[in-house]
Amino acid sequence: MIAKLKYFVCGFCIVCGFYACREDIDESNLYTFTGETIEDYLANRSDQFSSFNYILTRIGYDKILSAYGTYTCFAPNNEAVAEYLDSLYNDTVNVNVPHNGLSAPGIEGLGEDNPKADSLCQDIALYHLLNTKILGVKMGNGMTIKTILGRDINTTIDSISGALLVSRGAKVTSMDNELENGVLHEIDHVIPRSNMLIAGEMENQPSGYTLFTQALKITGLADSLSLISHTDFDKVDNTLKFYVPEKCEMGYTIFAETDDVLAANGITSIAELKHYADSVYGKCAASDGGWYDYARNHNITVSTGNDYKNPWNTLSIFLRYHILEYKVAYNDLVRKCNEVSKVTAVEYYETMLPYTLMKITRNSSKFRINRWVTNSTLTDMVAELGSSSMHVVKREGIELVGFKGQVSAINGYIHPMKDMLVYDKDVPQGVLNERIRMDDTVLFGEMMSNSFRGITTAQVKALNGGVSGTDGRHGNCDYIRIPPRFFKNMAIFNGDDTRFYYFAHTDDGWSNYQWDEFNCMGNYDFAFRLPPVPDGTYELRIGYTTETVRGMLQFYLGSSSDLSSMKAIDIPVDMRIIPVNNANLDPDIYTGWCDWTRLDDKGVESDANMRNLGYMRGPLFYTFRSNPARSHPQDLRRIITKQEFKQGDYWLRCKSVIENPQGEFHLDYIEFCPENVYNNTLYVEDMY
Repeated sequence: MIAKLKYFVCGFCIVCGFYACREDIDESNLYTFTGETIEDYLANRSDQFSSFNYILTRIGYDKILSAYGTYTCFAPNNEAVAEYLDSLYNDTVNVNVPHNGLSAPGIEGLGEDNPKADSLCQDIALYHLLNTKILGVKMGNGMTIKTILGRDINTTIDSISGALLVSRGAKVTSMDNELENGVLHEIDHVIPRSNMLIAGEMENQPSGYTLFTQALKITGLADSLSLISHTDFDKVDNTLKFYVPEKCEMGYTIFAETDDVLAANGITSIAELKHYADSVYGKCAASDGGWYDYARNHNITVSTGNDYKNPWNTLSIFLRYHILEYKVAYNDLVRKCNEVSKVTAVEYYETMLPYTLMKITRNSSKFRINRWVTNSTLTDMVAELGSSSMHVVKREGIELVGFKGQVSAINGYIHPMKDMLVYDKDVPQGVLNERIRMDDTVLFGEMMSNSFRGITTAQVKALNGGVSGTDGRHGNCDYIRIPPRFFKNMAIFNGDDTRFYYFAHTDDGWSNYQWDEFNCMGNYDFAFRLPPVPDGTYELRIGYTTETVRGMLQFYLGSSSDLSSMKAIDIPVDMRIIPVNNANLDPDIYTGWCDWTRLDDKGVESDANMRNLGYMRGPLFYTFRSNPARSHPQDLRRIITKQEFKQGDYWLRCKSVIENPQGEFHLDYIEFCPENVYNNTLYVEDMY
């Protein structure tokens, strides 16, 4: 009893702390500890949860939730289950969608005479269960969580009521009920899920995507957005028992204008939408004045005709810039992890329009696409972001509606916007004319489609059946082993000699941008596709941390993943070099690193010396154990090359040049820095 009381008090303090830092949270959601199992909790409150417990019993999960384990249960009350089942029974439109068209309303619709009942019960039950324990203190910051069903749910705090919302449609009415085998959250609706493909789900929305859906259909894009998952990747030797995915989930993200937004811009028909697309993209590839570099460089003819299924028709171009070929939930569009408070978090995504990027900015609770601030990565001060006079907002960006507007399909997400999204000349020449820093995980869309990006180590362990792997050096570890050909933008050239892992450390135990990292072990030889940038001269940089266990590698750059296209660039980079506190190495020879905080000029001269040696300190943008990465001697950026890049395909090959089966390659982030930033005549690149 004393142990349980102590556990209760500690947990209560944690949640009280959560409430204290969030003045708008609903304080009626009390933290409790009952000493029951999850099944006990439901059975002992049959007046509230008999219907959900019946669903669990139908698939045998009442026994599982009575036994030892660690689970999270989102439990809808009886009214919520009845409302959901009635909605299926009364749905006369989507009768061909799996599980719809019940033979009776309410719980009676799940009777033994219904051949769909067992499958539907499994879908409902497993979509409300997690095989790990997650409290409201975590979910309140916004999470994408994989359920036992294998599909995601998303959480956030409602900005008005302060309630915790699950996938937009369910409100948590009683949070963090601690139980013997996990935690239970009571909810007021069955968590909404879709069994429709993304184009069909868009068409099914009452909020109004009539024109956007029609445009997807006539361009043929609606039919092409059909991928859900595949298993066409190599098997690996998993003697170390790390988690290895059995399938690769796929999907899409659509940023869409509703009918109301289109109407506000004078567009109420396909003809008017086509006219708008013509006005924006008709001359985007022109030899004189065109700004879409890839299309112009390849003499692509942009069509303004009615050949809508031509991928270079202006209507198709308009739509494809709205689509990502991977799934990203609203709260995951821009991760907030360990950045310092004064900076604005951003992320860059490649769209379905060939070789184009969009920039998404997170400012407070608002997300904007392609916000343009002049000189955004330049400064007129030392170790500061610069005066406001040099940072002028040229374009506010397209604001997203928010979490409540997100629509989930079986293979993706739809995010409504408040204005028109286009890839006009201001995007490559203004928005993207800055230092572009991209986290390692954003380079591979599969990381987001499979909900691996930002996953916790506890969740990885749960996916792995509660087992931790071991690499023989770090002890028990909860990594994800990425099989060869799992990422379409990666090529592995020597099989199991290249062991690629995702380290899901979502805390500040390591010095990493956004906390996580990729780590490649062995005598590795692999290449990955670089994100496309507008035409220009850039420095290509890679961010990493040094360790004595790291390896030495040679970089190559090519126009494809074909080895014949690869040419060596730079001299071999030794990732084992630790700039300070190492008697065997002279830091001045290797990197030029020194403690910038002790220098009168805050490191300006030593920065120049490091650049001459091909290195840069880590940025001021993020912190490691409350200190900026710039102050951590093992945080380095290597300038790999300085050259002209055309908007198109580039692959970076990373090949170990020393024999070491346990050698490591560390990938944290990459940077493309344009010449007018690193070699500006008026300002200097900021330290962030």
